[in-house]
Amino acid sequence: MSALALSVLLSLVSALGYAGGAIVQERVAVASPGSAYLPLRRPGWWGALALNGLGGLLHVVALAYGPLSIVQPLGALTIVFALPLATLCVGRRAGATAWRGAVMATVGLAGLLSLVGSSQDHALDAAQRLAAAIVTGGAVVALMCASRAAHRHPAVRSVLLATAAGIAFGMSSVFTKSVTVGWDGDLDSSGTLFSLALIAVFSVAGVLLSQASYGGGGLAAPLATLTVVNPVLAAVVGILVFGETFRYGTTGTLLALGCGVLTAGGLIMLTTERMEERETPTPEPSAAAGAQITGAVLASVPRQRVDGEDVRGPAHADGPFTEQGVGPTPGPGELLDPLADTAQGDADEPAPPGERAPAPPYARRTIPHRRRPRVRS
Repeated sequence: MSALALSVLLSLVSALGYAGGAIVQERVAVASPGSAYLPLRRPGWWGALALNGLGGLLHVVALAYGPLSIVQPLGALTIVFALPLATLCVGRRAGATAWRGAVMATVGLAGLLSLVGSSQDHALDAAQRLAAAIVTGGAVVALMCASRAAHRHPAVRSVLLATAAGIAFGMSSVFTKSVTVGWDGDLDSSGTLFSLALIAVFSVAGVLLSQASYGGGGLAAPLATLTVVNPVLAAVVGILVFGETFRYGTTGTLLALGCGVLTAGGLIMLTTERMEERETPTPEPSAAAGAQITGAVLASVPRQRVDGEDVRGPAHADGPFTEQGVGPTPGPGELLDPLADTAQGDADEPAPPGERAPAPPYARRTIPHRRRPRVRS
């Protein structure tokens, strides 16, 4: 197997690992809403961390065997792999809107990453590290505050938290690249220790924010946002700080802008699809169904008899519940009149000696509605 084919295979397996980790994280978020950021007592969360770690390790190995222009776009397939995996593993089917949004985001991200050119690697200096840390920390905190303000809209909150997680992961990658390029084997330097501390802080923040983003936001929207923001931020930093450019000059820049618009459209479709799914009103029972249920409950109550016998019989076409020898259930505006004509049966038969004669059955009589006077107690 050639090095290029091996890098492609490792990239695909890495995307599958990231997709599996995202599915497990979403299920953990649904099962433990009280531990949004750090569900340490859930074994599935540790399994999700293992899958994400495996995906990251395979991605690094794929970069060692293949070019960045091929490995990075293949990582965008995580969004597409996650939808059928969710259907097979947890029985959650994605709608047509979610599929269209996922495909748009994947194609746009793959095109954007393939257009980013490479340049000579160099490390960040002290001023650049400090500025990047301050700006990244401020952006993450601002997005977290915005997510708290949008707690009534779970889909928006999920996208905001996923964006913060993508920023944290993206800057962790930038600092990792800076350390690997500028490391001279000395860990005692203040710049190296500061960069390692930032890598640890941003990595932990990304893990916690990504877990919280799946609470109430579903799977597709936060995963797509996280998958897009992470490499796009790294590419932007590479262009602004490391001197990277787009391929093919002005044409490549215009194509990159078009891919960015396509990616943004896919993310918007995924977010709005989740919002419409959550805001679908629950159908209320109709008035006819409510009246039928009320009549059935009232008709199931046995009428009072002197001998205590339950005279309810099977239902027939005249009503849901009837009584033997009485007839269908009285409707609105009908009262039971004990003085009305009695039915054929117990009224015509003489009472046995020493026993009390049964009371005549009730018959209904329709009377006009009248306002009943209110009696004050």
